Amino acid sequence: MLRALAGAAILAAVGSSALAADVKGEWARDDGKAKVRLASCGGDAICGSISWLRDKDDPGKVGQQVFFDMKPSGDNAWAGRAFNPEDGKTYSGKMTLSGDHLVTAGCVLGGLICRSLNWTRAR
Repeated sequence: MLRALAGAAILAAVGSSALAADVKGEWARDDGKAKVRLASCGGDAICGSISWLRDKDDPGKVGQQVFFDMKPSGDNAWAGRAFNPEDGKTYSGKMTLSGDHLVTAGCVLGGLICRSLNWTRAR
């Protein structure tokens, strides 16, 4: 009984971040326009910056941060903020991971309207 309680306490201390798969690494946008690198940015948060752009005239810049403080929000899901270089605005953001496929979304009106992008893990 004591062992079970100790195990439960350890699981509670680890929190939801243990439930999330590893989203860190480089991701290529499915339309081939860009790549982002996702990395830890303090505690259990994930941040992401543009690592490559196909079009040199794209409004985004290599090195520009586009995902901020994405924290675990369930199994293989994160929520935080997302910056869209195309319109210069920051939105509430979410990410969902399924294997080597990532869906990111920027949302307004409390998540009622979202624009999603699909990404594939870069090799």
